[in-house]
Amino acid sequence: MMHLPWTKPTRALVVAALLAGGLGLSGCADEAIGPAAYVERPVEQIYNDAWSYVENEEWIEAGIQFGEVERQHPYSVWARRALLMSAFSYYMGNRYAEAIDTANTFIQLHPGNRDIPYAYYLKAVSLYEQIGDVHRDQARTNEALVALQDLVQRYADTEYARDARLKIDLTRDHLAGKEMTVGRFYLRTGNPLAAIIRFRTVVESYQTTSHTPEALERLTEAYLTLGLVSEAQTSAAVLGHNYPGSPWYEDAYALLTDEGVAPREDDQSWISRAWNSVF
Repeated sequence: MMHLPWTKPTRALVVAALLAGGLGLSGCADEAIGPAAYVERPVEQIYNDAWSYVENEEWIEAGIQFGEVERQHPYSVWARRALLMSAFSYYMGNRYAEAIDTANTFIQLHPGNRDIPYAYYLKAVSLYEQIGDVHRDQARTNEALVALQDLVQRYADTEYARDARLKIDLTRDHLAGKEMTVGRFYLRTGNPLAAIIRFRTVVESYQTTSHTPEALERLTEAYLTLGLVSEAQTSAAVLGHNYPGSPWYEDAYALLTDEGVAPREDDQSWISRAWNSVF
């Protein structure tokens, strides 16, 4: 098996999925292939040309040439694997839109193929790698989460699902971070009610992420600002029970102490109900 110095984090999965079949052929690549030109060639030659680009890590050209296999010889034995290789090459070249479109085409044309889990994986990681920072719109993050969860649900026992589960955790943490960023802004600018909505989302929807202790502390602060002492006590109590050594609990406890009260959980509070529904 040839060694390719690829740098994407999914390299091991890529090697297992795409090289184990030994579909690389010996031969030389055309040196003058334009991205839009239609040059009719035997299927073996097109595939060899594409592999030459892969070996040189010229990913966009590789993606185009693998696409030519499917375009010129759609009924050949090479077409299905070439389509998947095209999606992979676009992914390696950071051309995520093309990778997603090509993976979707493979999924639509070959739903029963043994490599279909990898097509779903390529689609999911192409979305995942487009996740922006928490200050930007999170539409792409939500799309990535849906695609990753779809992969896990469909192919739970595959190595792709195992990697997807790790990415799901990171994606959820990212979405929670966005809610925290907006909530902090509202709290800082004197809009505690709007802030509570954001922090509540973290507690209810992203409870297993790293942002939950801070969300509970911020809820304590926001509820005290509104004079809702019982809710503030409950959020601090839940925080203390579950994260007793957290600096966020120390802050929440200090806020309550300044008001002359202590943490005390109200079992009827939405905070208690939300927490008990998960744990």
